[in-house]
Amino acid sequence: MTAKSQLELLVKNFQKKRPLRAGSLIITIYGDAIVPRGGNVWLGSLMKLVEPMGISQRLVRTSVYRLVQESWLQTEKVGRCSYYSLTGPGLRRFEQAFQHVYNLDTEEWSGGWCLVYLNQLAPELRQKVREELKWLSFGSMAPGLMEHPRFTRNELIPMLQEWGALDDTIVMQTMPMEQKSPRALRLQVRESWNLDELGGRYRRFLTQFRPLWRELQSEDTLNPEECLILRVLLIHEYRKILLRDPLLPDELLPGDWEGRSAKQLCRNLYRKIYVRAEQWLDETLENASGPLPGPSEKFYKRFGGLRDASTLNEAVSEME
Repeated sequence: MTAKSQLELLVKNFQKKRPLRAGSLIITIYGDAIVPRGGNVWLGSLMKLVEPMGISQRLVRTSVYRLVQESWLQTEKVGRCSYYSLTGPGLRRFEQAFQHVYNLDTEEWSGGWCLVYLNQLAPELRQKVREELKWLSFGSMAPGLMEHPRFTRNELIPMLQEWGALDDTIVMQTMPMEQKSPRALRLQVRESWNLDELGGRYRRFLTQFRPLWRELQSEDTLNPEECLILRVLLIHEYRKILLRDPLLPDELLPGDWEGRSAKQLCRNLYRKIYVRAEQWLDETLENASGPLPGPSEKFYKRFGGLRDASTLNEAVSEME
């Protein structure tokens, strides 16, 4: 199959998913493409971006409305046009969700754990906080006790305050008192997180995107819009897996852990197509002032470093 055919298959498989979670895709688009360009975009631009992925204007409006109700997005009306940006809480949640997507280097694990005790919370609030922590890839060590190897107490306190749970939640930061990876700890990790399921998710990701990567090595005729579609689907699928991945240290993971290959594949594909995708964004996305500004400097630090803005402009000029 050609690269174009592989991309068409990816889009078809995405469209078959039920329910089709357009809101989640829109969050991916904000994180990957809109936040680096100021964070505010015209609803019409958003509709044009997702149309090739089979998402109707009606579904976009419904999804954006829900994201506003859930405090992810806020709206601004200018005349008859609506412009949307992330709220303050939405931006914090976005940064938490995306901080590991583009990062190649994982800090060495200290051996400590962030432990969160929920037993003092009212049942309804306890369930809400538990779900929020699971969304942040916390594992369940015991009923009412959640754990994570990389979160810190200082990172979690503002979120608990935002959720209205700070006063009745106990958060502790442990320090290692013995070797970091005894057999008992590895067994506990397998009880707290379903590593088999997580590994299966990574394997499916590799199965989805490896064939397209191989085709792009020999025949790369994707146009800017197709590169943008591929980039959105790539980051969307990868982000969904990372939401479940606590990024356990290597000493607690299987030796053939699929997450390592998935990160490398995601990096390689992104670097291959991002220049053309940015060209499409330059020509298409608008806010109330006109075309969106170019990506921020931080954008070019993704995946260990992309080409800078001047080199990007030269690359785009060469393609025209």
